[in-house]
Amino acid sequence: MLATRRAALVLAACAAACGLAQAQDKYPSRPVTVVVPQAAGGANDAIARVVAQKISEQLGQQFIVDNRPGAGGNVGTAYVAKAKPDGYTLMLTTNSTQVINPSLYKNVGFDPVKDFEPVAGVATAGYVLVANPSFPAKNVSELVALAKKSPGKYMIASAGNGTLNHLIGEMLGKATGIELVHVPYKGASAAVTDVVAGQVQLSVQSLPSSLQFIRSGKLKVLGVVNEKRVGALPDSPTIGETVKGFGSTPWYALFAPAGTPKAVIEQLQVAVNKALDSKDVQEKLAGVGTEPWKESAAQLATVVHDDLPRWARIVKESGATVD
Repeated sequence: MLATRRAALVLAACAAACGLAQAQDKYPSRPVTVVVPQAAGGANDAIARVVAQKISEQLGQQFIVDNRPGAGGNVGTAYVAKAKPDGYTLMLTTNSTQVINPSLYKNVGFDPVKDFEPVAGVATAGYVLVANPSFPAKNVSELVALAKKSPGKYMIASAGNGTLNHLIGEMLGKATGIELVHVPYKGASAAVTDVVAGQVQLSVQSLPSSLQFIRSGKLKVLGVVNEKRVGALPDSPTIGETVKGFGSTPWYALFAPAGTPKAVIEQLQVAVNKALDSKDVQEKLAGVGTEPWKESAAQLATVVHDDLPRWARIVKESGATVD
């Protein structure tokens, strides 16, 4: 009888231990940090908070956004590259940091391929070539005609040397054979403010930075940078409709440190896709001028692989470097 009771107690203890181990192994069993390597208030931050909230609801644990800006996104990205690969530190980043910075900076502090596991695409942002309403050109064709008549006369503002909108402006100049004077600012807000004020004629801007000015008539759109027309401005043609082959669609995606378990990556990918399928998330993304971008881990890996050499070439042609 005593032996039977002891055996029963041992079995019960084993069952309890197994149950505890399973509970501990279930992912996520505690809050998850989602690092955004840009400052609070920007497009990447807004996207991260929308998606993190929805994933939190799905998986029953908090997904907490942690802004770690600095060096064009390199500080936060390097931090995630060195984090423990257990699924509890993730990164929602943009293509400007992940695939452009490695060619732009002498030492980014991370390897964009070897240090990360792609998880899922999240969103794309609309980018537009905008002008002050008084600017005589109404579209890209008219801009090209004006600029060719007066090389170096017109100025194009950017958020700084080597930023995405600077490089897109360089792409436009090369594709059309026009010469625009680059005026770098310390951030997109300062650049777009001076275009609205008429101090500078042109700028390439993200919709999160410019949509309010476009809708209020303080800026006019000469062309959409993306390969396809964007939902927020369905009647605005792409630059590629005029300049054959031109187009670039900035993206935002979720990554994990290299070595994160495949099962965790797959679970997160499913959660992101479900979040992007929800109407409220779609509406919130549209509100900041972005659209859902459902790419699998494998598809995202291909995008990174293809984008790295393309942007390396563009950076080299622009002559832009950042220490």
